[in-house]
Amino acid sequence: MIQVIYKLFYLTLLLSCSRLYATQFQTGDLIFQTSKSAQSQVIQLATHSPYSHMGMLVNKNGKLWVLEAIQPVKYTAFQAWVNRGVQQKYVVKRLYKNLNLQQQVALQKHAEQYLAKPYDIYFEWNDQAIYCSEIVWKAYKNALGIELAPLQQLKDFDLSHTKVKALMQQRYSKSVPLQEQVISPKALFDSKLLKTIKVQ
Repeated sequence: MIQVIYKLFYLTLLLSCSRLYATQFQTGDLIFQTSKSAQSQVIQLATHSPYSHMGMLVNKNGKLWVLEAIQPVKYTAFQAWVNRGVQQKYVVKRLYKNLNLQQQVALQKHAEQYLAKPYDIYFEWNDQAIYCSEIVWKAYKNALGIELAPLQQLKDFDLSHTKVKALMQQRYSKSVPLQEQVISPKALFDSKLLKTIKVQ
């Protein structure tokens, strides 16, 4: 009986937290974390930033979700997404001007077109596969005509570290596409169009 009561209390607490987050954050907010994935350290080294993964927050049916490009692109419950990050730390940012409901719906709709697509380990700019910062940049561009940050090329990153070189060789062999257009989590984190809402 005590176990049942404890489980009910825990579920109630989770639902309360979910509703609290849903009111604190809005659809279209960007969330950043340091991922524990195999390529996380390489991204950090190449971009000189601790933030190696990100997603877009979406409020659905009173609950908060992160629409993210992993394998495959999907919705992840907010707390589950936070729990995956290093020390469960995260930063949430928002466009400098608040989005109205119509803009939020448009963002969600454009981002959802990538659901179930595979994660793009080659960081290509086409839509056949997609990576975390790419889906967010394209959603804002296609839905609202907003370019959150200037696009870069692979050659703009620091590719000098041995771990970065090793991953590049593993994925591209000797033909690294240095001219490929890319957008990094760091570029979006540093965007002058965004303001920080929460640091956890």
